[in-house]
Amino acid sequence: MFTYFKDKVVVVTGGTDGIGKALVEILLSMSAKIATCGRNHDKLYQLQSEYASSPLHTMVCDVSIENDCRRFIETTLKVFGHIDILINNAGVSMRALLKDADIEVFRRIMDTNFFGSLYCTKYALPSIMVSKGTIVGISSIAGYRGLPGRSGYSASKFALHGWLESIRTELISDNVHVMWVCPGFTTSNIRNAALTKDGTMQGESPMDEGKMMAATECAKHILKAIKNKKRTLILTFQGKETVLLNKLFPKLADRLTRKFYFKNGELIK
Repeated sequence: MFTYFKDKVVVVTGGTDGIGKALVEILLSMSAKIATCGRNHDKLYQLQSEYASSPLHTMVCDVSIENDCRRFIETTLKVFGHIDILINNAGVSMRALLKDADIEVFRRIMDTNFFGSLYCTKYALPSIMVSKGTIVGISSIAGYRGLPGRSGYSASKFALHGWLESIRTELISDNVHVMWVCPGFTTSNIRNAALTKDGTMQGESPMDEGKMMAATECAKHILKAIKNKKRTLILTFQGKETVLLNKLFPKLADRLTRKFYFKNGELIK
């Protein structure tokens, strides 16, 4: 796998935390050329300082803003000349019931998770078509099974799945590979940064990170799937079980999902 990524130009959005950062670090160790972005200047500066001698391009970018995405892709092309692989990793979640949540929360979720992927892919696509490269969407089991308290997040991931499947079909004759990944529960900052009913960040999460897949392990699975040109990648037994159960026994899946996410009638955050 090391030689496959050597000298390839890989764009990873949201590369300062969790799965994104793990992807950046592993790819740099494989001698890939990396462009990554994030909203936090300090985290990007720290990443750039840590890998000062590596082929790493960073830029402050909010993927929910089209012009930020355009500038990020344009600067990447200016630095490296082309793009081989785009990994749309940046994302945000939520923790609020529909009856309580502000509409703006849903808009912010969709702008980041769906439109952020759309913007980056649209501007990178001409170069990826020339290189006959790969487009990846980091999605979620929530894109297969709607989750209570995360309805906006689920909606954005369902949209991402449908869109990726559509462009995968469009780009077959161009030899561009399109795939999506559903990591399942993984150690990352996404739960702490999840939006509450009024759009503020949740902060501490009650979920036990110790029982989740490590971000580094998840990143390795993703890179192996990219090399092998997988169509989809569903990680963790629980994730695969959820997708299968929802397909075969949707009513039972409703009951079990409700039981998992509610305790004593209260939503688990």
